[in-house]
Parts: sequence; C-alpha cells; structure tokens
Amino acid sequence: MRDKAAHRSNNCEPYYVALGDKKITDIVITNHARIRWTDRVENQKTGYDDICDFLWSKLKEGKIKSYYKNGEDVYLVDDDLVMVAEFTPDDSEPFTGHRLQRMIIVTFLGRMSETIELRDLKSYYSWLRHSRRMTLIKNSRKRR
Repeated sequence: MRDKAAHRSNNCEPYYVALGDKKITDIVITNHARIRWTDRVENQKTGYDDICDFLWSKLKEGKIKSYYKNGEDVYLVDDDLVMVAEFTPDDSEPFTGHRLQRMIIVTFLGRMSETIELRDLKSYYSWLRHSRRMTLIKNSRKRR
C-alpha cells in the first residue's frame, strides 16, 4: 500500500522507504498474517489497510529493524512485535534505476512483551519441533 499522503513534485523520482539495504515501495499483507494480527496483536483495527498503515508509518519512522544481525526474514517493530517478511522485486516502476522491492508480510509471531519465548527464536523453534515430534510419537503409539 503506497502512502496516500505522498505528493511528488516530479513523477520521475521514486518513492520508497529504506529498510537496511532494501528500498520498500509497497507492503502486501497475506491472509495468514491478517489472521495472526487479529489473534496475537490487536483485535480493534484488523483490516488490511489498518495493518498496512501501521507498518508503513513504522517504516517511515525507522522503527522496523532486523531481528537477527545477518537475518533477512524476521523483523522487530518497536523492539516488541515480531513479524516474518519476504521481499520480491517491484517491477511496476522499471525506469527508476533503483532496485525497488515489495515487502510481503508472511505472519506476525506476537509481542515479545507478552510471549517471553519470542526473545530467543532459535530455542523457541527447536522447542516447537520437539513438542510436535513428541506429539506425533504419542499419536503413533495410540494407533498401534
């Protein structure tokens, strides 16, 4: 969603917001991310436009940063909200000369202030894998 209040004096200038070495021109929210937003973040403003407006304003303020030092898929919003994003090239403006990208929000993992496990994602994911594996083992024993 492009910034609705942006007024460019020259149409040849690209409009983007920098996130690290990426130049973001558009934000796309997946259906799964919207459902996770409703479940884990907020239940008042749950529309696609509301989420895009929130993220776009945080991008412009510089309050979105990478969760890992070298990672490119997990990001922190206001040092609290953890989200997973992917990037695709934005070919809608081919004459700009910049590598513009579209940010696709895959999911929202939640707030670190509410879910303490999100402070260390590697151990959290290993715990999830272990618990799922144990559940599968228990279920396979019951079927025999």
